[in-house]
Amino acid sequence: MRKEEPLEQEAMPPEEPFENSLRPSRLDDFIGQGSIKDGLSIFLKAALQREEPLDHVLLYGPPGLGKTTLANIVAYEMGAQVHITSGPAIMRPGDLVGILTNLEEGAVLFIDEIHRLSRPVEEILYPAMEDRKVDIMIGQGPAARSIRLDVPAFTVVGATTRQGLLTGPLRDRFGIVFSFEYYDEPALLEIITRSSSILGYEIDTPGAGELAKRSRGTPRIANRLLRRVRDYAQVWGEEKISSAAAAKALDALQVDVLGLDRLDRALLEAIITKYKGGPVGLETLAATVGEDAGTIEDVYEPYLIQRGLIARTPRGREAAPLAYEHLGLNKPER
Repeated sequence: MRKEEPLEQEAMPPEEPFENSLRPSRLDDFIGQGSIKDGLSIFLKAALQREEPLDHVLLYGPPGLGKTTLANIVAYEMGAQVHITSGPAIMRPGDLVGILTNLEEGAVLFIDEIHRLSRPVEEILYPAMEDRKVDIMIGQGPAARSIRLDVPAFTVVGATTRQGLLTGPLRDRFGIVFSFEYYDEPALLEIITRSSSILGYEIDTPGAGELAKRSRGTPRIANRLLRRVRDYAQVWGEEKISSAAAAKALDALQVDVLGLDRLDRALLEAIITKYKGGPVGLETLAATVGEDAGTIEDVYEPYLIQRGLIARTPRGREAAPLAYEHLGLNKPER
């Protein structure tokens, strides 16, 4: 069943309808990730022709690239209800049993951070995904007995930023696996132009290009920066977001021409100035900049590595020549 628009939109905060509408709801409106779109389009059409739920889907890649959006698109295209949860939220097997037994026929169950499911919860999910059954224990001790319950036909869409942390048995139960890549600037420019029209604030092509260049290849960051640049342009009395206005606003937000923010530059400067370019261990680097090691590894490092600014070696993190050039620093003598 497709979700209807809220009836009382006037009671919502002014920004909220725009926030919700920035996510495309149809596959045709999803920009970028061409190989994923092509493959998913075929699988959706085949499932609809057979009048059966889509096979279970695993989406993996860096955060902010559209995994949650694609899960909602799957539900919309299948005409199904979507239920959203996350690995850390399902703490006990009974929690998952409650979710599964209350699903509608053909529903989509989206599990974000699926790699963080506990092993007992995974054991409940296996038969549900394969046989549409869940096993629960009734009673304790000698009187304990197992009961097998039927669950409706459904589709699991799992999302993870760290596919390597998935257990083999869980990974093998996904029939469709897609890997998300960072977006190129033309795709981001198209996303920014579309979002700007939804927000109701005009942006010219050079302005959208300036934003795209500094968005780290990530639509979520592009939309976040667009909203903040719009605020600056509005206060400055700009009728539209030009390249000059976008650059000035992004400089004020401390986002440089490569899309690096304050913490990105702090990481590079720490490696170069305090550890002579590296190698330096992750935990040491995290303590130096005052950030969680997991956040550095999952959020900041992938882009820095992809841009060739740092290298991850067995001995630790090292600054690449491009990092010295970008920060205007000389390579320290060892």
